[in-house]
Amino acid sequence: MAQSIVNLFETPSQTAGPYVQIGCTPNFAGINGVYPEDFGLRAIEDGAQGEIITIRGRVYDKFDEPMFDPMIESWQADAAGRFPGQPDADPKVNGFCRFPLDVKTAEYTLKTVKPGRTPSRSGGFHAPHIALWIVARGNNIGLNTRIYFEDEQEHNKVDPVLHRVKPVKRLDTLLARKVGEHEYHFDIRLRGEQETVFLDM
Repeated sequence: MAQSIVNLFETPSQTAGPYVQIGCTPNFAGINGVYPEDFGLRAIEDGAQGEIITIRGRVYDKFDEPMFDPMIESWQADAAGRFPGQPDADPKVNGFCRFPLDVKTAEYTLKTVKPGRTPSRSGGFHAPHIALWIVARGNNIGLNTRIYFEDEQEHNKVDPVLHRVKPVKRLDTLLARKVGEHEYHFDIRLRGEQETVFLDM
């Protein structure tokens, strides 16, 4: 007989702690021989179609200090708005990437293809975006957010997620700034006045 659901209790959450990089990116942490290369090492392979871009940024704590130990995972569509496994999706776009931060600069670097619009459940489209999941010390659960692009204004205006962000001035925390040809900057702030908008997903 199955145990009554009322007798089951949720397992307590734990902070990410200092071991995320050791467990998820052992080669980066200097532990070689576990895997030939860390899982999710690249967002794209050579030959990916579309505009190849580089996004850089940092993760800041509540004291506005850059953090060195977070790990970030990204999910995205290809340049045509198709995800891996969908018909005609670009086989050179992995859709997933996992990256720690540079131990000297606290900066992350994501080299990928700029994604296309993706269909929404309401029948419209999501603006080009990259979904992020961030784990770091002091967080009991991973944080979900998105990178949108400041140079996609027309698409951003009708994006169903951006449309729900209030107050509107907080939209800026979701926009990657173009800082050069094919180069963007996107910081993540975990707390404080400019805290990034995080999504309940």
